[in-house]
Amino acid sequence: MELLDHGLMAVERKLSVAAPKKYPDELRQRAVRLYRESEPKPVIRRLAEQLGVHHEALRNWIRQAEADADERHDRPTSEMAEENRRLRREVAELRRANEILKAASAYFAAELDPTRRRS
Repeated sequence: MELLDHGLMAVERKLSVAAPKKYPDELRQRAVRLYRESEPKPVIRRLAEQLGVHHEALRNWIRQAEADADERHDRPTSEMAEENRRLRREVAELRRANEILKAASAYFAAELDPTRRRS
């Protein structure tokens, strides 16, 4: 956590850092391509073992590739997921700014009207 001092009030902000990817993007793309181009479709668990990746990771990569190719509609596309993350960050920043403005407004209202009761 980081403590920001905006003059009127201190605001706590959680810093989040993305975890490093366990598997390189090239491996992900190659694994999905291998699965999609194979006929008949290989067993995901066996293909994952051959590639040295966890079978659930491979399964998720395949599902995401299918969503990105508009072949399945039970999960958002990568583009939609990234847009959602961007919008969540923006909303969080706007909420923080709004809290700062509320505090500043209350502070200046109290300064301008000293007869007013402070709560």
